[in-house]
Amino acid sequence: QVQLVESGGGLVQAGDSLRLSCTAAGRTFSSYGMGWFRQVPGKERESVAAISWSGGITYYVDSVKGRFAISRDNAKNTVYLQMNSLKPEDTAVYYCAATRLQGGALRRGSYNYWGQGTQVTVSS
Repeated sequence: QVQLVESGGGLVQAGDSLRLSCTAAGRTFSSYGMGWFRQVPGKERESVAAISWSGGITYYVDSVKGRFAISRDNAKNTVYLQMNSLKPEDTAVYYCAATRLQGGALRRGSYNYWGQGTQVTVSS
């Protein structure tokens, strides 16, 4: 079992930056691939970025490439999502998730554990 808690969301203006954090409870955090997803009301949850257990492999969806960066600190049981040049269309609830696929994955169905989410709102 992995329990995940996100933090760092908030209200920002277009062009601003924000860093989300997701801290995991449990001693096996480093054995999981991790991902960030987002969801707006009425739409399916979509992938944003993913990272392998070691942090050596990362994945991004096209809409955030060059703006967002995923990273992890296994000593702190934490995964981060640095979001730069934010746009109003980035507004969503952001979720982190853990997968037993150590290489990480963007596919939502690959994930076994989910956090409760943190709201990010970008005003124009």
